[in-house]
Amino acid sequence: MSEEMVFAKRQSVEQVEEGTDLAPKFDSDGLLPCVTTAADSGEVLMLGYMNQEALKRTIQTDQAHYWSRSRKCLWRKGETSGLKQKVVEIRIDDDQDAIWLRVNVEGDASCHVGYRSCFYRAVNSESSGKPLLKFVEEEKIFDPKMVYGDAPNPTQL
Repeated sequence: MSEEMVFAKRQSVEQVEEGTDLAPKFDSDGLLPCVTTAADSGEVLMLGYMNQEALKRTIQTDQAHYWSRSRKCLWRKGETSGLKQKVVEIRIDDDQDAIWLRVNVEGDASCHVGYRSCFYRAVNSESSGKPLLKFVEEEKIFDPKMVYGDAPNPTQL
């Protein structure tokens, strides 16, 4: 990264909501939620989080970077799996506390479990008793054990 990117200071509601300064509001943990969708279809692929460095690197490289809350580290999507997310557009919401990435994905999957989308199940509210999950994506696009090995996933309980 050749020159240091600096985000604008938040000075007024007008500046944040109607201005052209990028002045993101990171939460108390230094993070912004980031919704990532497929650029061609609009399908929601994942919800991740960005810290300042992840947002800066995403802007500078046009490759999606995130902050892993479970591993406590910065990561570039696809670094291990090859399922890179090429950024087509970055949007920020009205009060600049959430990011939306529109991406093209190499390998056509974004979920570490092997599905196209991390939202591969729906809540079945028709079941009696406790709600159950229904798979809306039936087939995995890749085998996670082939990509990541047998190491336990740090996001699992």
